[in-house]
Amino acid sequence: MTQQPPKSTFSACPHDCPSTCALEVHFYPHGDVRRLNGAKDNAYTAGVICAKVARYPERLYHPDRLLKPLRRTGKKGEGRFEEISWDAALDLIAEKFLAAEAEFGAESVWPYHYAGTMGMVQRDSIHRLRHTKGYSRQFDSFCTNMAWTGYVAGTGKLAGPDPREMAVSDQIVIWGTNPVATQVNVMTHAIAARKKRGARIIVVDVYETETMKQADIGIILKPGTDAALACAVMHVLFRDGHADRDYLETYTDSPAELEAHLKTKTPEWAASITGLDVSRIEELAQLIGSVKKTYFRLGYGFTRSRNGAVGMHAASSIAAVTGCWKEEGGGAFHNNGAIYQLNKEMIEAGSLKDPAVRALDQSLVGRILTGDEAALLGGPPVKAMLIQNTNPVSVAPEQDLIKQGFAREDLFTVVHEHFLTETAQMADIVLPATQFLEHDDLYKGGGHQYLMLGPKAVEPPEGPRENIFVINEIARRVDSKPHPGFDMSARDHIDWLLRNSNYGTLADLEAGKWIDLQPDFETAHYLNGFGHADGKFHFKADWGRSSAPNKPEDGTIFGPWQTMPELPDQWDSIELADEQHPFRLVTSPARSFLNSTFNETDSSKKKEGRPEVWLRPQEAERFGIEDGAKVKMGNRRGVVTLHARYVATVAPGTVISEGIWPNDAFEDGRGINTLTGADPVAPYGGAAFHDTAVWVRAV
Repeated sequence: MTQQPPKSTFSACPHDCPSTCALEVHFYPHGDVRRLNGAKDNAYTAGVICAKVARYPERLYHPDRLLKPLRRTGKKGEGRFEEISWDAALDLIAEKFLAAEAEFGAESVWPYHYAGTMGMVQRDSIHRLRHTKGYSRQFDSFCTNMAWTGYVAGTGKLAGPDPREMAVSDQIVIWGTNPVATQVNVMTHAIAARKKRGARIIVVDVYETETMKQADIGIILKPGTDAALACAVMHVLFRDGHADRDYLETYTDSPAELEAHLKTKTPEWAASITGLDVSRIEELAQLIGSVKKTYFRLGYGFTRSRNGAVGMHAASSIAAVTGCWKEEGGGAFHNNGAIYQLNKEMIEAGSLKDPAVRALDQSLVGRILTGDEAALLGGPPVKAMLIQNTNPVSVAPEQDLIKQGFAREDLFTVVHEHFLTETAQMADIVLPATQFLEHDDLYKGGGHQYLMLGPKAVEPPEGPRENIFVINEIARRVDSKPHPGFDMSARDHIDWLLRNSNYGTLADLEAGKWIDLQPDFETAHYLNGFGHADGKFHFKADWGRSSAPNKPEDGTIFGPWQTMPELPDQWDSIELADEQHPFRLVTSPARSFLNSTFNETDSSKKKEGRPEVWLRPQEAERFGIEDGAKVKMGNRRGVVTLHARYVATVAPGTVISEGIWPNDAFEDGRGINTLTGADPVAPYGGAAFHDTAVWVRAV
């Protein structure tokens, strides 16, 4: 008798999102995936997932999905390929990698990756190939650095109060994130607190996001002015007796110095910087000061600005002034990365890493591929690349340089992908990849506290192969140093990691689906001391010397770090508007896309419409721009063509372009990251995607 496929199983969402949702996968009787739901028995996901992942079968069974290895036959970017076998593709890759190594050294090969999957086996095994061959390393700079650095400057550790505590808070301040679009479970718990406790939801952002529309109070400030608002709030807290002086004396490093410093940081001072009314700043400060159980949910918007580390540090300092860390449902949370203590030796081969091998900045890929000596760190040119889990020709800054670099005929590029993305179209070899339901992996939630299993749920089509297959097969062909990780399946890797991290076994995790690693209340709220050596929250940030979760290993310090303020303050290192560039552009994430993922599915494209720039009507009219009109938007980096939309609820002098749309969705084929800069941000690098001065003109 034929065994019937299961009606449902469990998984975990693999995408670059702090929610890392626990999933229920439901099947048709014939075995295809029918739909995905949030797991009700996971206390953080709580049965809710975003609409784009709920529609995942549309992506899994998309007619344009890559199914066979391809070799380029036309010019780079033309999209002309022929099918070849897996063996032929892998043999050619090895031949080209070995040739580059023989002529220019192993550092001329650059394995390039990021977070298209957050699964630790499939994402991070590329390092095993990198380290066993001595290929160029990668400094990750797309997403986290400024926010992580700013948060840890205060707490000394990348961890905070249980995110589920939002549901027992009396007030939730959502600052620098749009969770309705980017991490929906924040709203699950915030709205639960409002329904059960009458909790107030306050949202701080640079335009009226979908999250702000659901809030009780929305604060719209100019981008890059968060620290000014935070300082004015703290000024009022001290002025009006809302500062918890006992807490400050016990748990912070320099409360008296901070109070004196803030004497001049009045709401009037902040109003002139932020564009807010003085009364609005006073109202926010009084609400924060009068509600002890206030939970600050601080997002990744801080990491998109050149002064983001300072802004994050200032915003997180508010919780230390009020002492709300003492309360269940209080404190300041950004990410729980430090609670996961994982042994990834079999995945990454970290024991074979050579610190003398250069670590190229992923954001500087355009400069690197066009021969910029400083970006190349004095080493050889990059002659060959293996790209997994990212789409730099769409998502990386300085797009004009990137396209020039990838168009080089002397650059051999391999792209392992689900679809023929902009980057895949520039490749010499394109390899079809499995999607997350078609392989095994292990996930951790930055926005919560679970270590989660994502087991293989369905068989892939005949052609696609998982990431570790590609890594292992290339390693065998390029005379890699031996490492036992190359002989292990994904399930073997998961079991080894769990056993060697003291988290049980794969069998245990399969039975439980996830492991709750939330520290106890006193630890999570730093009631036994913060993560710095002195056990204090640091108002005085030791920029350029302090530890940080993604600090360059060679100690490199970037940008004008010497001018960073020691105490919380506004720091005008941002790309300021001027007469030639009167607007500041924020390239926010769209609700139906996730970076460049989902922008190939019809439902997501239909919901988002077309690439647009949102302007305040009075500012648009000043430049003769009509609602819905075609416009050019540009700066010294390039020019893009898109359509204008009048939106009254945007900060003054600010324009918004939600995406990321594929480059070919723009009339001239130039995507929004044509305009964004790649210059490394102080103090430890990162790309400031929301910190761009532009002009906008009617066509």
